[in-house]
Amino acid sequence: MEQMRGTTICAVQRNGKIAIAGDGQVTMSNSIIFKSNARKVRRIYGDKVVVGFAGGVSDAFALCERFEELLNKFSGNLMRSAVELASFWRGDKVMRQLEAMMIVADKEQILVLSGTGEVIEPQDGICAIGSGGNFAFAAAKALVENTKLSAKEIALKSLKIASQICIFTNENIIVEEI
Repeated sequence: MEQMRGTTICAVQRNGKIAIAGDGQVTMSNSIIFKSNARKVRRIYGDKVVVGFAGGVSDAFALCERFEELLNKFSGNLMRSAVELASFWRGDKVMRQLEAMMIVADKEQILVLSGTGEVIEPQDGICAIGSGGNFAFAAAKALVENTKLSAKEIALKSLKIASQICIFTNENIIVEEI
């Protein structure tokens, strides 16, 4: 079966709140919209952590499950769990083949996790991943610098803007705020 991918995830931190938004499009073969209402932003660890993922769908689910296991192991310590996941992801022969990225957040911080072992805390409290990530990031940065909108409003508007530019992003957007 063809690899399923395509989405945009954007996270914004503002005024003590963090919002992560993601669209619902799953694309197969870069030419077929396989599903338009996938849920790629979700709450885990007793609703204390929000995760958004982009890339191969099954790969992202595997990573999300492993990350939640680590959160349980490390009592909800986001950074420790992220570093452990990245280390395992980079070092394990099977995990290294997974094609996905994740944005994870608790009430205090946002982190981007990649399969190359990076754990990145965004400089300005804004980050985005996936096919329309650059579009959503640029929109979020402009909205943060030029409006008084909330984190949730900025994340949502940024995804809507990305959906107008990126063919792998749709307007079926889910936003979770923490």
